[in-house]
Amino acid sequence: MSDLKDVTRGDQLKALGLSTFAFTVCFAVWTIFSIIGVKIKQDLGLSETEFGILVATPILTGSVSRIFLGVWTEQFGGRLVFTLQMLTTALACWLLSEVRTYEVFLVAALGVGLAGGSFIVGIAYTSQWFDREHQGTALGFFGVGNVGAAVTNFCAPFLVLAFGWEQTAQIYAVTLAVTALVYYVLARPDPGQVSRKKKGLKPVSTAEQLAPLKNLQVWRFATYYFFVFGGFVALASYLPRFYVGAYDLPLATAGMLAAAYSMPGSVFRALGGWMSDKWGARAVMYLTFLVSLACLFAMSYPQTRYVVQGIEGPIEFTFGVSLTVFVILSILLGFVMSLGKAAVYKHIPVYYPNHVGSVGGLVGMIGGLGGFVLPITFGILNDWFGVWTSSFMLLFVIVAVSTVWMHVAIRLMERRRYPELVDERYLSDVPDKPRVSPDSGHESHTPR
Repeated sequence: MSDLKDVTRGDQLKALGLSTFAFTVCFAVWTIFSIIGVKIKQDLGLSETEFGILVATPILTGSVSRIFLGVWTEQFGGRLVFTLQMLTTALACWLLSEVRTYEVFLVAALGVGLAGGSFIVGIAYTSQWFDREHQGTALGFFGVGNVGAAVTNFCAPFLVLAFGWEQTAQIYAVTLAVTALVYYVLARPDPGQVSRKKKGLKPVSTAEQLAPLKNLQVWRFATYYFFVFGGFVALASYLPRFYVGAYDLPLATAGMLAAAYSMPGSVFRALGGWMSDKWGARAVMYLTFLVSLACLFAMSYPQTRYVVQGIEGPIEFTFGVSLTVFVILSILLGFVMSLGKAAVYKHIPVYYPNHVGSVGGLVGMIGGLGGFVLPITFGILNDWFGVWTSSFMLLFVIVAVSTVWMHVAIRLMERRRYPELVDERYLSDVPDKPRVSPDSGHESHTPR
């Protein structure tokens, strides 16, 4: 962790505010295909699977890029890497408006996807300005930048209607380029970079940065993030299309309802960080998974007609989730997912303070891959089964498996740590023991 003795409260708030704003703009650009993709689908006559691939392609770049962007941030500083990443993405977004064929759209979408890599750059940069006791809250607040998805879902449909999708892409490109320049001018150099220069130390090598990735614990955190972030990104991109197809809504209305899901899935991430600081990330993860299971079970139920053989003859009735109920459930789902996103990233600067870029990059990459794989899978399921709610059935299964795995892993860990209580069912009264070294890669023993 960098030396914070010369960092003032104003420095912390400035770094956090600038990074959050830049991340918000990047996230809005990253999810632009959720809106303009619908128009492109209509223009090119794409199938559901082709549309899913188009929407998911930027997510792929944003996911894979997090590994090397995280390492570069640790080596060269977030201020420089963040600026270059935004300028490069702005160029790709502008070029998007110049292409016309599906294949070239996919290539352009790869460049636009670099916007998603901004997350790990901001995480690595922001974490350096805060001590461990406040990193969960700070990084949770930074994660509010996910609200960029809601900005796109709410604003982009009106821009498309007013100017066309090509000009909408250009507006996004100019906005991102201006944000990059403002960020570079106002942001201060990373405390870690300043400290290393004062001590005459060289940047940490790539091999050293990637060393913690051999720990199984890191990969377990990544699987949690596959749902809470990957699922969030996938639904933010998929819901406009779902509302148009399943409920026959106009694009503008579908975009606003999707924004209603994305908004709590973003702004309450700060609350998740605070809850993780106060009650522990483990408790927040249990809350996230259990509530998500309840929501997804109801959301996955298709409109169904039943015929019951009654005393007087057949009795017919239908059952399904109304639009109002579905929207309410989606908002609740987005809320608990935002808590889970903060809980996952609470662990990283605590257990791996000197490897936030690489460890956070891997976790973010796996989560981002969820945002890439899931929209494609949603399209395939729709093509195969012809049931709109099949996507939510898949998410239910993913959460169920993750919940069981997390609980089993926690129970096994506690039994190894307290063999004398192997036959106990409840461990809430286990006495505290000294915390292990964060860099050892082992979780805190305290049941949370």
